[in-house]
Amino acid sequence: MSKTPKIGLSLPLLNETDTNAVAEALQANWITAGGPFVQTFEQDLKAHLNTEAEVVALNTGTAALHLALILAGVKRGDFVICQTMSYVATANPIAYLNAIPVFVDSEPETYNLDPDAVLEAIQFCLSQHKKPAAIVAVHSYGIPCKIQEIAAIAQEYEIPLIEDAAEALGSSVAGNACGTFGDFGILSFNGNKIITTGGGGALICKNAEQAKLARHLASQAKMTQEAFEHDAVGYNYLMPGLNAALGKSQLQSLDVKVSAKRNIHAVYSEIFKEQSGVALLNEPPECFSNYWLNFLRFSTPQENATPKGLLQHLQSAGIESRQPWKPLHLQGIYKEQHYFGNPVAESLWQNALCLPSGAGLTKTELNYIQETLIAYFSR
Repeated sequence: MSKTPKIGLSLPLLNETDTNAVAEALQANWITAGGPFVQTFEQDLKAHLNTEAEVVALNTGTAALHLALILAGVKRGDFVICQTMSYVATANPIAYLNAIPVFVDSEPETYNLDPDAVLEAIQFCLSQHKKPAAIVAVHSYGIPCKIQEIAAIAQEYEIPLIEDAAEALGSSVAGNACGTFGDFGILSFNGNKIITTGGGGALICKNAEQAKLARHLASQAKMTQEAFEHDAVGYNYLMPGLNAALGKSQLQSLDVKVSAKRNIHAVYSEIFKEQSGVALLNEPPECFSNYWLNFLRFSTPQENATPKGLLQHLQSAGIESRQPWKPLHLQGIYKEQHYFGNPVAESLWQNALCLPSGAGLTKTELNYIQETLIAYFSR
């Protein structure tokens, strides 16, 4: 009897070049924070994003978001507008600063931040005599949000815009890279992202002064390298050279990984194109998605075809899938916060499933996934 395959949701794709890059950093003894590998990785990211903005490599995407909020001037008691359908790391840095998340629903085209609900949330904040200190917009699952509309709103009300592109490296809107529209941009290189540094992230800043301050705060706000004297409460957030060496190597194959993920999306599109009751999330017009995760929504769940049923069916076949994030305004830690919009995010959470989307999926594995999916829906 053949062994049941184990197919992960979004496993990292590593090669010999990546191994050699890490070995080079080890041999050069640049394994701690900063150094030439970090500087080179930052410059390579800047070139890939095709931006004049400065890029600061950090040890997590969460650290990048935390610093972005600080640089945006967010303080205790401030309102920060935040997408409810996102990983909890989107909201937690707001709480780090003792600020108040104001959660906003998704819209039905991209499943991301709803511009109309953002306006509603802004009016609420103004009615409380507090203009929002920032807006955090997320490109969930690698699908670009309506960033141009949201940026226009932020500009009209003079609210700093933080663009969480943790899952969207390689995605773009009208030819411009996700992460470059906001006052600050966030990237993540966690193990499940399209490229990985093991653990890591990056902060995209509009100018050199912001980047300088970010690096200062990320290195414990040390005034000089020689003395243990500090001028602010700082953080241990800089990216180690070992991680940067891996990231630099991984970035070289980003286009290949994006192409592989778009091919996986095409396979799913073919499977579901005539399947009633389900719909695959697609990139909107003028947008290009890296299709980090493929998102299948059940528009009319039936007794013999439900997200939970499909998850269990895939699991029994050795294929990993997962339910979307539980909306943050429904989480116990944030249930007392304000929320604006419709129950779109809640519906997505209850009626959708994320499918395997790793760039390293082989043709054999994709065929097996296809057969397993067809078997479920043809019952």
